[in-house]
Amino acid sequence: MRVIGVIDLKGGVAVHAVRGERERYRPVRGRLADSAEPVALANGFRALGGEELYVADLDAIGGGALQAGAIAALAAGGGVIADAGAGDEARVRELLALGVRAVVVGTETLGDAAALPRLAAVAGEDRIVLSLDLRERRVLARDPALAGLPALEGLDALAAGAPREVIVLDLARVGAGAGPDVELIAAARERLPAARLLAGGGVRDAGDLRALARAGAAGALVGTALHRGAIGAAELPALR
Repeated sequence: MRVIGVIDLKGGVAVHAVRGERERYRPVRGRLADSAEPVALANGFRALGGEELYVADLDAIGGGALQAGAIAALAAGGGVIADAGAGDEARVRELLALGVRAVVVGTETLGDAAALPRLAAVAGEDRIVLSLDLRERRVLARDPALAGLPALEGLDALAAGAPREVIVLDLARVGAGAGPDVELIAAARERLPAARLLAGGGVRDAGDLRALARAGAAGALVGTALHRGAIGAAELPALR
């Protein structure tokens, strides 16, 4: 089970994501670092034994400027997958040039799902990650053909062009303490048996991670549980 630490960037600092209500996000406070400075948090996660980071540039996702300096600084430590509004070839190339390991293409910002294979061709199959962005099991998407679909119907619509790695991310569960949607991950595993599935939203502790692993997840995005110390140096080695 891959434990992928989450850093959400907004205005140059790391913020605590709660239920996808981005206007309410505030700078992170927790056990990984004494501040919300992104590199300090990344170093804190790596000091626990963490190796991979999911970095979401909320400014870029919302249509603002790319936080290129912050992403490059985080990528310098290795193992970064970046979600930064990548909906075209230019943004994919820009992010790869910053040194990230892989680029996330989220349905929330992808204007045309038919473009997904083309973006994968630009990056290479192992350097592109699809994120099925959801709110309460409904697809969040710019593409009207996807917007509002039930989660599994959205997966079916994207399956033909899906890369090898797929995030299933329910924003309504992020930072909410409600637990991950294990049932949905199990169903997604049946839909995409060859994909490496990553679960996002709701992980509270190591027990949740084990439940996701049993459901077929290859890894999970974890934020709040790391900041609160529910998952730390004692748990990470045992989860690998």
